[in-house]
Amino acid sequence: MNVELIRYTAGALDVLFSAARRCYSTDEDWKKRFTADYESRAKLVSKVIASGHTSILEHISYTFSVTGVSRVLSHQLVRHRHASYSQQSQRYTAVDSIEGKYVMPPSIAHKSEAEELFCKTMEQIYMAYNNLIEFHLIPREDARYLLPNAMHTSLVVTMNARELYETFFPLRCCTRAQWEIRELAERILVLCKSTLPEVFSNAGPRCALLGRCPEEKSCGKYPS
Repeated sequence: MNVELIRYTAGALDVLFSAARRCYSTDEDWKKRFTADYESRAKLVSKVIASGHTSILEHISYTFSVTGVSRVLSHQLVRHRHASYSQQSQRYTAVDSIEGKYVMPPSIAHKSEAEELFCKTMEQIYMAYNNLIEFHLIPREDARYLLPNAMHTSLVVTMNARELYETFFPLRCCTRAQWEIRELAERILVLCKSTLPEVFSNAGPRCALLGRCPEEKSCGKYPS
């Protein structure tokens, strides 16, 4: 898996501060917003977010390049509806080999016989896929029906900071989240913290925000 931050909103803290001040200032006071020092801007933004007024986060967006992940992950990712996605097409891009082109779950990789079965099955699927295209002249868009969820895919993803802070990180950083999308969420969280710590320093699973676990069964980090 590789996750790259392509861009995020320039002057993000200033944008958030301006949005927060807009809510609580007269027009004349709002015009003075850029005279505030960093500490004042960061303090107000953190205070507003901690108070639950997270609508200001919708003015900030992040765009990531995500590669080397499975379609299992992408099918979960697109359930986050307040986001935009551009995904590699299996219709227009050929699968030219199978080696290194799929994700193997750790639970399988840790068992030699299961790993061997998994790899052999992937090879057989690829051979059938390639056979349909090369010898039976089946269009790639139809041959792809054979390809499994384990196949690599690549995406460009854009989310606003509110979706990241309130939904994506709380759900996907949880220890009960599926392992692959949890790894993705944790990598994205590192990138967000490095660019906008005033917002994301306390972001993470829901228990980190609530101080308790809302799940039926807690992992033990926080009480239920």
